[in-house]
Amino acid sequence: MTQERLAELSELNVRTVQKIEAGQTNILITTLVRLSKSLETNANEFVDGI
Repeated sequence: MTQERLAELSELNVRTVQKIEAGQTNILITTLVRLSKSLETNANEFVDGI
């Protein structure tokens, strides 16, 4: 999936998705939920082991 498509599905700005992927920003829990829904996974998958 492209960053552009993920941004579209999660209703986020492409630059935001790019910053998240590059580890250049912290994200809100609401953003995490949006991303997990767009990727059809559980938000816990992102934070497992933290």
